[in-house]
Amino acid sequence: MNGNVGIIGAMKEEIELLRQAMQLDRVIEHAGITFLQGKLHDRDVIVCQSGVGKVNAAVCTQLLIDRFHVQAILFTGVAGALDPSMDIGDIVISRDCMQHDMDASPLGFAKGEIPYAPRSVFAADARLIEIAEQVGQARFPGRMRVGRVLSGDQFIADRAVVEKLHRDMGGSCTEMEGAAVAQVCDMNDIPFLIIRSMSDKADGSADVNFAEFTVEASRRSFNMIDGIVQAL
Repeated sequence: MNGNVGIIGAMKEEIELLRQAMQLDRVIEHAGITFLQGKLHDRDVIVCQSGVGKVNAAVCTQLLIDRFHVQAILFTGVAGALDPSMDIGDIVISRDCMQHDMDASPLGFAKGEIPYAPRSVFAADARLIEIAEQVGQARFPGRMRVGRVLSGDQFIADRAVVEKLHRDMGGSCTEMEGAAVAQVCDMNDIPFLIIRSMSDKADGSADVNFAEFTVEASRRSFNMIDGIVQAL
């Protein structure tokens, strides 16, 4: 895989370690987003903080493609676990992504289905998944899995909703950006991968867990991205 790699995080904590690790060449501002251009492990990278939510993530992704001509996009950050077998600190590598808050069911569409779109489930790049699995097995043995990332403009904190998203939509984790990144990449034929470290269990205890574990979860996500870029 040649060319620039775009790396996105929604929050400052999620890209701070990347900023510290990279060789920074240029800082470019556009549409309220700061793009850090430089190198990581001798690979040309563009690192940016998208902001929270699907619209922010989609805008950021399209800018990376149009203005910086990236050849792949990685998203790093934290998420809430949906699979009850997962613990805080576990890592999900996206097999695919889907919007859990897309609901046109009164019109006869399944929940999560984007009306009139060619597809609603967006598969991550197989080669990037393979690399991420190798990195995860080496750096976080037994704490990593490949699964479905569900995205929506909602912070999920209800046990009943968690159970439903896991049961009905097959989600391993829930967050607020990944499926938007995935859909934009799909529309532009750009390979992508979402890496999420669990900061909470999306079960109502987030007020206790989220702040405490976001820093550690962000560190784990950084270590995954760092390893993937090194292996490319």
